Amino acid sequence: MNIEYFIARKVAGSGQKSFTRLIIRIAMVAVAISLSVMIITNALVTGFKKEISEKIFGFWGHIHITEPTPTQSLMEVNPISMNQDFYPHLDTIRQVDFLLYEEWMGEGRERVEPSKGGVRHIQTFAIMPGIITVKREMEGIFLKGIGQDFDWQFMEQYLQEGRKLELPDSIRSREILISKQTATRLQVGVQDSFIVNFIVDKEPIKLKFYVAGIYKTGLEEYDRQFALIDIRQIQRLMKWKEDEVSGFEVYLDDLDDMVKMAEYIYMEKLPHNLYAEPIRSKRQEIFNWLDLQDINEIVILGLMVIVAIINMVTALLILILERTNMVGILKALGASNWKIRRIFLYHASLIIGVGLFWGNFIGIGLCYFQEKFEFIKLSEADYYLSVAPVELNLWTVLLLNIGTLLVTLLFLVIPSYLVTRITPVQAIRFK
Repeated sequence: MNIEYFIARKVAGSGQKSFTRLIIRIAMVAVAISLSVMIITNALVTGFKKEISEKIFGFWGHIHITEPTPTQSLMEVNPISMNQDFYPHLDTIRQVDFLLYEEWMGEGRERVEPSKGGVRHIQTFAIMPGIITVKREMEGIFLKGIGQDFDWQFMEQYLQEGRKLELPDSIRSREILISKQTATRLQVGVQDSFIVNFIVDKEPIKLKFYVAGIYKTGLEEYDRQFALIDIRQIQRLMKWKEDEVSGFEVYLDDLDDMVKMAEYIYMEKLPHNLYAEPIRSKRQEIFNWLDLQDINEIVILGLMVIVAIINMVTALLILILERTNMVGILKALGASNWKIRRIFLYHASLIIGVGLFWGNFIGIGLCYFQEKFEFIKLSEADYYLSVAPVELNLWTVLLLNIGTLLVTLLFLVIPSYLVTRITPVQAIRFK
């Protein structure tokens, strides 16, 4: 039988002075608030990064296959042939074993690590700049040409009005898919038409398009700049051959494979005149911004742990001072300092346990209500999302609980040394 734990339970269940009771309750509340804030912070940051990443990857794919030295300007696009050995069969790639080199104890070694998935889809694209004119309004835009291999799974969920583009085999479609932002500025709707002006070989060309649908991803930067049209229109305007495109977009099963799979495709599947690049490299500014959220999360978690530690240290010191008489009696009976300290550490762990219970209840509960009722709204112009997303991971919640308990108890070992300063004579005199 664990005598120290038994005494700690009895002490915890016995009556305490009103001031001590207040301090213990404050400590429990501090632990509960700290854990709930940590759970909510982690869920929000994880959900935020996941939603933004999925939008970017849904619009652009995970990997771009283009020329080895693509031009920086979207206005200067060099075509490549779509008649490649890897197209359209690249999506047959399943799990790939990557050979990794790492150093351990000063020695290098190689190990094989399988990918979490494979290639889900590959599609062609072409980009061309233009200027939309509606009455006296003008709007600069990049037209993204898509073909019959385009995967509509992403775009369909963001269609607010109309339908997706129809791309018949026999003729080039004059339909266009524009963003809600563009439609609002130009005051056009579904089935309306407008002229798009192009400059090809220093000659102006006008082409009429009909609005098939209006989308809104919430990525204001992309919604403002891009519209979707038939890729054959760009091929004709740019005087390309029917088999020439700007490049290929590759979609993966798992985001974690992006960098390694890009390297694998480049080394094993592509000819020498093509290059595979993760989309993260092309859109660094957004991903760098997302990475900053990890720093914010670490700062908040650290502050919450400090709050819990300070309150628990205060509570422990008061518990020891209140039980000075008990400490003296136990020492007089032959109990060692470490055994008495364990009593108070067990007592503190019980307080922390109650705080963790309520912290989980509050944190997980608020995340559930946010996911269900979406009561926290965001500005899409600033955050790319209209609602604060939450992504709860049970393993992460478990680690937060265990980490909070262990770190807090570790810091409580030091103030528990106060027990060693109490002697039986002092305890009797204190009584």
